[in-house]
Amino acid sequence: MLRLEMRAQPSRAWSAASPLLALVLTVVVGTALFALLGKDPVAGLRVFFWEPMRDLRAWSELLLKATPLLLIGVGLAIGFRSNVWNIGAEGQFVLGAIAATGVALALQGQTWPVWPLVLLAGAVSGLLWAAVTAWLRDRFNANEILVSLMLVYVAVQLLNYLVYGPWKDPLGFNFPQTQRLDAAAQVPRLWPGLRLHLGLPLALLAALAVWVFLFRTRAGFAQQVGGLAPLAARYAGFSSRTALWVAMGVTGALAGLAGALEVAGPLGQLTPHVPVGYGFAAIIVAFVGRLHPVGIVGSALLMSMFYIGGELAQSRLGLPKSITGVFQGLLLFALLACDTLIHYRLRWGRA
Repeated sequence: MLRLEMRAQPSRAWSAASPLLALVLTVVVGTALFALLGKDPVAGLRVFFWEPMRDLRAWSELLLKATPLLLIGVGLAIGFRSNVWNIGAEGQFVLGAIAATGVALALQGQTWPVWPLVLLAGAVSGLLWAAVTAWLRDRFNANEILVSLMLVYVAVQLLNYLVYGPWKDPLGFNFPQTQRLDAAAQVPRLWPGLRLHLGLPLALLAALAVWVFLFRTRAGFAQQVGGLAPLAARYAGFSSRTALWVAMGVTGALAGLAGALEVAGPLGQLTPHVPVGYGFAAIIVAFVGRLHPVGIVGSALLMSMFYIGGELAQSRLGLPKSITGVFQGLLLFALLACDTLIHYRLRWGRA
């Protein structure tokens, strides 16, 4: 019979190969799923893995969706390496979008570029929203998983109140949305005619900064030791409180920045459809990228491909919107299964 045998040391080879094998398994299961739904599997794979990369415009949209996933993913990597489980990045993303819109609306009519203030407002609001979770964990030892997750729903309700109430555009034909942001409040685009904006280089700079912090600074080393061995970190004099506040603060700021880029970039206004699940999908992005900034860049592109592929599958194949979440879930479960081979090897033997 087939059994699992503990390895003496974790396998570095399988640590690198596990995400690739998980992707292959996701493709195989996805192909079977298309067939069961009565759709052409080749056409289904084409819309998921070829159409998002077919030309320059497609690449532009792929990178556009990868930008918030990359920003949030590298922030979550700091927290997860520190054993701080911020599951509410979606709420921090929404608060960033709300604050950015508020600043943009307050500065309507300005001719000078106000988009830096818009982005700053988003980052600060995301940080402050995450600080609520950090304070409750620090002061009352509240579980940060539950607190951060519950604050997501508070943020979404606040968003709905604003777009259905005081911020509703009086000339918007009764749709729940704010006024369009002025050109001065919108993030500059990188290429004429394409929606890709300055958020992409900002996200790449954030990934580089997180890499330097984690692997080239004493503070980053302290963060990781606290996650791997809390007792050793305490013995070495590393503060667990500092690790908590740094992890929550950085993640919240980057998630808030991602939300600000969303309303000041492709959307151009605040609507109830701002929360599309980037904060939750970024958890998968972080783990598929092995909590390493370089790996997260690749996994953000992959998850962006799933988002675009899901949209194309709806319009071209008539599949439901949930197909995107199905592929995300398949990838996560396949990764968890394949990660078993890092610590165990398969052996044939007698029962």
